[in-house]
Amino acid sequence: MKVEEMTKRINELYHKSQAEGLTEEEKAEQAKLRAAYVANVRANLRGQLDNISIQEADGSITNLGEKVKRV
Repeated sequence: MKVEEMTKRINELYHKSQAEGLTEEEKAEQAKLRAAYVANVRANLRGQLDNISIQEADGSITNLGEKVKRV
């Protein structure tokens, strides 16, 4: 599912929960979608941070993604 579709469905479920409440299946779907959305945001942020390079005081360039390897 694309992020736009995921966001749209999350918003639909939120508005329905405010108006009339959700069934147990819809609550489970909402929790699953929210978890997937947060995981996607974290992965995108990690990808951006891994591509940041800084210039040290001595003039050398350090790639932070290589410096801090995550498992």
